[in-house]
Amino acid sequence: MKLYNTLTRKKEKFIPIEDKKVKMYVCGPTVYDYIHVGNARPMVTFDALRRYFIYRGYDVKYVVNFTDIDDKIIEKAQKEGLTYKEIAERYIAEFKKDAEGLGLYDEKTWHPRATDYVDEIIEFVDDLIEKQAAYNVDGNVYFDISKCEDYGKLSKRNIDELMDGARVEISEEKKNPIDFVLWKKSKAGEPSWDSPWGGGRPGWHIECSVMARELLGDTIDIHAGGEDLQFPHHENEIAQSETLSGETFANYWLHNSMIYVDDRKMSKSEGNFFTVRDIEKVFDLEVIRFFILSSHYRSPLNFSKDSIAQAERGLERLYNGKKNLEYLLDRATKQEMESTDEESLKRVEGYKQAFIESMDDDLNTADGIASIFDIVRYSNSNFGEKTPKKLLQYTYDILLELTGVLGILSKEDEILEDEILKLIEERADARANRDYELADRIRDDLYKRGIALEDTQDGVKWKRI
Repeated sequence: MKLYNTLTRKKEKFIPIEDKKVKMYVCGPTVYDYIHVGNARPMVTFDALRRYFIYRGYDVKYVVNFTDIDDKIIEKAQKEGLTYKEIAERYIAEFKKDAEGLGLYDEKTWHPRATDYVDEIIEFVDDLIEKQAAYNVDGNVYFDISKCEDYGKLSKRNIDELMDGARVEISEEKKNPIDFVLWKKSKAGEPSWDSPWGGGRPGWHIECSVMARELLGDTIDIHAGGEDLQFPHHENEIAQSETLSGETFANYWLHNSMIYVDDRKMSKSEGNFFTVRDIEKVFDLEVIRFFILSSHYRSPLNFSKDSIAQAERGLERLYNGKKNLEYLLDRATKQEMESTDEESLKRVEGYKQAFIESMDDDLNTADGIASIFDIVRYSNSNFGEKTPKKLLQYTYDILLELTGVLGILSKEDEILEDEILKLIEERADARANRDYELADRIRDDLYKRGIALEDTQDGVKWKRI
């Protein structure tokens, strides 16, 4: 398997620290509001990578953090007359609802909260001060950027240019204009924790370094997130972590491209965002997951209602292919496989191998999905009621296996009783008009959706199967 490493700007063969084990950290949400589709992209993308690692036999330790103390959280709490904890708890709960709809929920995923690691953060900062890589100015503690010789190696930014560009915003407290805060002195009325430097709270960058270290170790296999986090967040994580430990912080850095609306990055600051919660009022969230995975994660993704509707139609075609295989399986007999059937089996196996090759090539979910469509198109065109059950079952199992890797095609079609009765009535009208083709199609469509009809002297009876 090869992954594009932002640190080296090239695809590299993935070699884990420990054989068949992966330690992976993904920057999660700051919980002050509902997540938007741009926030969802890294969550869905790297969840698919997690699933694929598991599919290939890896034991995965997967961390997605919650930033539950932050200026935005404090500002919202003050505006609503609540505590920062109440705001954080509210939006963690809302995130989990969206995450379940997006197929992200997994009991083995760790969701650490920054405020649960304040003691470890204080120790981390204190150790940096001991190494003379950080300094305290009246309760604010800064990382001394001059102590990190290769600062800028991830984002490929020149430190001298960064210093010159930052001078207009220089704080009189800082030794260097791009030194960043590790511990922030609390203002009156703000949340505060006791520390050797007085009451305060963690800076943003330090949280991820500490949680990754505590849960995964000094060196991890993969650190991932949106490309907008390369600088300064991930750059600063590297600086403080590697300066303290003397070890490589992460061997592979993965970043997804942004989602755009009218050629502008989707973001709350731009005001051009669509929350996952609002989209759910119109589309099932599985459609959003499918939409995100239908493009390569490093390619920009343009969001529009038309593009989501197109994704919905594509997902529906896959569901129809699944239902068609289920329909044929229910009617299949155990006749022997012939040479043409063996060739079909090899054809389906070839599509599976093409899927694996695509996913091995830097998580190319777009081409992986194309291979799944190949399976559906082939089965729709070549399989019928005389197709051997062995071939149908193999194809069906492969379809569910591959879509399971992507976290799609797992929802059941919940047809409601009112809709069933309406279709039975339409079928009766068709039969009365001698349109037997339409009547049979309605019956067969209902069967594909798990509803069996029985014509009796007392009328049509139905049951779920």
